[in-house]
Amino acid sequence: MYDVVLLTESRYEAPSVLTPYIKDVLAEDGLVSNALEKRGLKVARVDWNHSYFDWSTASYALFRTTWDYFQKIQLFQRWLQKTSTLTSFINPYHQIQWNLDKTYLRDLGKKGINIPPTIFTDITGQQSLSDIINDNGWDKVVVKPAISASGRDTYLVEGKDAKNFEKNFRQLADNETMLVQPFQNEVITQGEKALMFIDGRFSHATLKVAKKGEFRVQSDFGGSVALYEASENEIDFGRQVLEACDEVPVYARVDIINDNQGRLCLVELELIEPEMWFRLYPTTADRLADAVTKHMSRN
Repeated sequence: MYDVVLLTESRYEAPSVLTPYIKDVLAEDGLVSNALEKRGLKVARVDWNHSYFDWSTASYALFRTTWDYFQKIQLFQRWLQKTSTLTSFINPYHQIQWNLDKTYLRDLGKKGINIPPTIFTDITGQQSLSDIINDNGWDKVVVKPAISASGRDTYLVEGKDAKNFEKNFRQLADNETMLVQPFQNEVITQGEKALMFIDGRFSHATLKVAKKGEFRVQSDFGGSVALYEASENEIDFGRQVLEACDEVPVYARVDIINDNQGRLCLVELELIEPEMWFRLYPTTADRLADAVTKHMSRN
């Protein structure tokens, strides 16, 4: 019987080739695993899609690097539903279900959290991208799927180029819900701040910066990450985001920028499998281990 299983995916469970990126993934999970084991817990690390693992042998499952879930979303949804009856998830099942789809931004916006103006294609029918841009007076927009990660099918489209992108947009929007948002300039000029919260308390922060000529900050597109000292205003905004959730998550990453009006703005709230850069702040893995053991003692 395992106290905690760290959930990963097949690429990272037992890799035969150790790229620098995979080494970072293993180092991060190693820090978390060691911190949990120091607290007397029996820990394993398993691919969520492992066909032979008996999930009833795990008291808790902690989502860490399940970064292929959006590529297998129907399978993942079925796995979530079944496995939630066999073990307890951290964060809990209902939060994971809610956070899977970026339409959660609409919920948070209704609760007073500043988010970028967003059009969800599930409520616009067959409206063209050109019409969306023109109706809202936007110069350029970001188009991205509601269920995705790592910048998949994410595009920056200038208003003048919208007609040329229309066929691509239609193919995307006919297959899944897409978000259309006005591009926020600070993503390029200042980068995107990632604030990590553990047990409702601010832990640490990083700054994600896109490479020159790119707008996507993910490492898949050449983005870089650095230590960041978050301001009190930024930390307070992050707390407001968590307070707008139905319950405070055990761990969360709040990605923020200043929007085009200079106001703090939520880009994404990551409650499922956020990269938290423990390798940049090694002692913070102990904070997560403390929060996990605290959560276990309550349930």
